[in-house]
This record gives sequence, structure tokens and C-alpha cells, in this order.
Amino acid sequence: MSDQTYIQALALGLDPAWRRRDDADRHEDGCVFAAAVAALAQRGGRTISYSSIGLEPGVDVLLWRMAPSIDVLEETAAALLRTGIGRWLTVRHSLVGRIGPSQYVRKPTAQEQSPFDGERSRYLVVYPFTKSTEWYLLSKEARQGVMNEHMRVGHEYPTIRQALAYSFGLDSQEFVVAYEMDDLVAFGDLVRALRSTESRRSTVSDTPILLGVHRSVDEILALLGADS
Repeated sequence: MSDQTYIQALALGLDPAWRRRDDADRHEDGCVFAAAVAALAQRGGRTISYSSIGLEPGVDVLLWRMAPSIDVLEETAAALLRTGIGRWLTVRHSLVGRIGPSQYVRKPTAQEQSPFDGERSRYLVVYPFTKSTEWYLLSKEARQGVMNEHMRVGHEYPTIRQALAYSFGLDSQEFVVAYEMDDLVAFGDLVRALRSTESRRSTVSDTPILLGVHRSVDEILALLGADS
């Protein structure tokens, strides 16, 4: 992975009128769209695809994307949206950030993973969040103590992996956090446990929360109706 790594959670909604197109047109739209998704890899990036069909209002496809520059993310997104089924998709949410070392973690564990390394879990939950001004005015030692508690709770759920990206100056939020898990019940327990830690006091906002089921592009297209 390059020194400069940008990520994007791209949530796309499908125009219902597309499903009323004939079988051959839907199939062709799906084929050229799948090729456009794969093209990011040729630019040094990667896309991991998730289905949110019926799970998130207005969102059918969630693409978790990585690239060495914002320019690559922008250019490949443009190609997606002018290609095949992409012409019928609307950007519902776009969360952008940059991967960088955490000031609170000295030696990352397998839980604090690269957002694209290793095997993918079944579910992805991604959301933006912003901290309060008071948080940044605390001393470094005070913030470290709060984060130590936050991380201790997280380590009690070793099957849930987390990736964090920084959005300062790039997007409306300050961070984008992504969690991967196979057990949604355990993830719910983790979120509830984190709500009662001191770090929660400094959270100003942490929505929208986007949930996706890990599926290949071909699987998603089949669910949408492009496999005829």
C-alpha cells in the first residue's frame, strides 16, 4: 500500500425505472458496469463491493474504495456513473478520508487493520464522525487516557475489525470509521459498550451509519436484476 492512501465509501441508489427495462438491456448494463468497477485496480486502487438492497433507504450498492490519490477516486467514479447501470445510479452518500497512523495506537493489532488487507468479513458498517472542540483542547495525556479506555473495550471483541481514515480538510466529517464483522449481534454489543465510555462525551455526530453485505459485483447485479 502506498504512503498516500485515500478511501471512499460510495453509497449508490438505483432508479426503480431501470428494473422495467428489458432483460437484454439490463444484462448489458450489468456487464459494462462490472468492467468499470474492476478498472480501479488498473489505477493502483481496489474496490470491495457490498449490497445494501432493502437495508438502507435510497442505497442499493455500497462500494468501499481505495486509491493512491483523490484524482483516481474521482476519475473512476465518473467512469462508473456514465457506464451501463451506472447511468441509472445516484450518489446518496460519499465519505472520503485518508489513511494515516493513529496518534493513540503505538503498535496496531490485527483489529486495527488496513482497510483492504486480509479476508473480508460478511458485513461492513461504515460511518463518519466528528469530535467536539473541547476534545481537541484537552491535553494529549488526557485524550490518550480516554482513548485507552475506548480501545480496551474494543479489544474485548476480537472478531470485529476496525479501520480509521482521517477526513480533516477533505470532507464535512473529521473521520471515517469502518467495522467488519461476521456477527452483527456482537457488533451491536460493542457499540452499546462504547456508548458508556468517556469518549462518547466528545462525539458531536456519527451519522449516517451505512450497513452492507459483502457480495461480488456479479452477485449484486443478479440481485438487482441484471443477470438475465
